[in-house]
Formats: sequence, structure tokens, C-alpha cells
Amino acid sequence: MSKHANTGSDWVRPLVQRLRPYEPGEQSKEKGLVKLNTNENPYPPSDRVLKAMKAAVDDRLRLYPDPCCHSLKEALAGFHGVQSEQIIVGNGSDELLALATRAFVEPQSSRQGHVQKNRSVIQYFVPSYSLYPVLSEIHGAIRNEVPLTKDFAIPSARKLKSESRWNNGAALTYVTTPNAPTGRGYTSRELRSLCRGQQGVVILDEAYADFAEENAMSLASDFKNVLVSRTFSKSYALCFQRIGYFVGHPSLVRALDCVRDSYNVNGLGQVAALETLKSLSYYRKNITRIIKTRDTFALRLRSLGFDVLPSQANFLFVKPPGSVDAKTWFEGLRERKVLVRWFADSPHSDRLRITIGTRDNMRQCMNALQTLCSQFLCS
Repeated sequence: MSKHANTGSDWVRPLVQRLRPYEPGEQSKEKGLVKLNTNENPYPPSDRVLKAMKAAVDDRLRLYPDPCCHSLKEALAGFHGVQSEQIIVGNGSDELLALATRAFVEPQSSRQGHVQKNRSVIQYFVPSYSLYPVLSEIHGAIRNEVPLTKDFAIPSARKLKSESRWNNGAALTYVTTPNAPTGRGYTSRELRSLCRGQQGVVILDEAYADFAEENAMSLASDFKNVLVSRTFSKSYALCFQRIGYFVGHPSLVRALDCVRDSYNVNGLGQVAALETLKSLSYYRKNITRIIKTRDTFALRLRSLGFDVLPSQANFLFVKPPGSVDAKTWFEGLRERKVLVRWFADSPHSDRLRITIGTRDNMRQCMNALQTLCSQFLCS
């Protein structure tokens, strides 16, 4: 055997060898856990959706699904008051975020001039969705991370204009609104101001928009360079089916359509999403319940001494009281069968993110937190 035998890694691109993949929240198989770590909807899909999906498990399973999701696009167009040509559907909104890097961003080159380099820039605020840096690295793009303010707000237009780190010419700018993991909501007015100043494509990632006081969907029609991202996972309890979509100018949608995989959206998912749009009253009631539970739980956390950021999403980003670190609180909750999210390598590792579940879920979480308060704060 040769001294220099290939170990396997020699076939892998250096860029990929250096990649740190996206880390999703734990999907434990342990029974009896109160799962509050991945921002899933605590309520099931409507009976109408479940019935339609069961009815679709027939001879159609041997056939390819509609590759362009025509029926779903027409239904979404009616829902949002736009044309079907303004919509593209994906395997979750994450696939569409990845397609955007392919369609709008040039991999960086050492020979690029200043203007050309802008075509390789992916820009986003921090902290925000941790998939953005992964997508940037996979594509070989230039990452431009711009800090939010101390209270996690978007800096004012004047500050952004004077901020040397902000790039008005970035090829692609991601804005998570409401933000994750903070839950901070942004007004359509400040988002409009942000979009107006950008020369490249802006994606307003609105996974949690239904839990917020307002949304920015109108900007997808008002600006030729703006795409609004939505998902059926959070508000509509379809994480398992992976259905997301973008709304924007037809020219941007056509570009994304050119680089997407064929048959990228499974048939059962299309059926489920279509029926969801016919059951909106059911989901709106659940959304209202989640918001009410969120606000009540936030008040109770504050009464225990937690620092709770105002949230317009289906989760809370909280800092535990006292001198015991967030990791210890996370582990204490885990021992008591409550699973929340702790971002170990984040600059905000002093906080926990707690998904809002059912009222019973939150009672169990509060009971565990009160026990830990007695243990950590009175010892």
C-alpha cells in the first residue's frame, strides 16, 4: 500500500472540510419529555388536513407530484392577494434560502474588484438565524455580520448609513423578522426603510410572522428586490411535511425556479398545505392561544427574576436570575423532563430559548423552574 494512501478526506473540497454544519435542536426519542426546544406548534393540524392526507395515501404514491405546485401557488396567491407568478414553493423555507444563495450570490474570487466583490456578499444581522453563516460558507460567499443594538433592535437608518460594516451593495441580505432567537419584532416602517437602501436582494424571513403584531408581506410587492419568506411549520403545524414559500417579484421567482431541484416539494405536503389554507379559522384560534400563553408565561418568569425579552414569536429568550449559569439551568430542566434550547457557542450563551407549548406544557416547565429557583437561589 502506498505511504500516501487516500484517507477519504483527500476527495473532499477544502471548503467543505472546514465547514461547521447547522446544528438543529435536539430531537430526543426519550418518552415523557416536555419538548420546548425547536419552536414547533404544540397543537396538531386540523382534522380536515389529517383527513385529506390520509385520503391521499393511495395509488398516487407511485406518481411524481406536481413539480411546480400549481394548485398550492394559486391558493397562496389568493391568500396574499398577489399573482401566482410571484410565488415559489420549497422543501421548507430553508431550501429556498439556500436557493437564493445560488441564484443571487457569486462565490468569491481573489481577482474580484470592489464592485464585483459586493456580488459575493451575504449580509445579515447578529444574532439571528444560525443557518445564514452556514449557507454563506457552503457557497464560498463573503459573510458580512452586522450587530443588532444592545436590546436587539435594528440600528436606525442613519446609524446603518454611517456604519462602515453595513453594505448597501451586498448581493443578498437576510433579515429575520420577528427575529430568532430573540423574538424581537420589527415594524414594517423600519423594514421598508432598510429595503429602500439596498441595491441587492433582501429576504425578509418571516417564519414567525403570524405571532407578531404586524408583518411585511406588502414589501414583496412594493420592491422589486424584496422576497418575503414564509413557512407552514410554525403557525400551521406542518414541520413534518417541510413546506415553505417565497413571495416576490416574478423575475426573482423565475431565477429561483431555474436553480431548484425538480419535484422538490412532496405530494403529501402539497395536499396538507392546500387543506391548511381551507382551515384558517382553526389555526387562528391556536395562534391566539399561543400568544396568550406566551404573554402569561413571560409575566410569571419575570416574577421569578428572569430577564425576559419582549417576544412577537412563539418562544421566549430569557436570562435566568442569580449567579448560576444558563447551562446549569438547561441541564436542571433536562433532568426534570423539560427540554429547552441553550446555544452553547453563542455570545448569548447566558440565555435560554423556551418554545411556547400548551398551557399544560408551560405549567410543567414553570413547576420545574420554581424547583430550580429554590435550589439555585436559596442555597
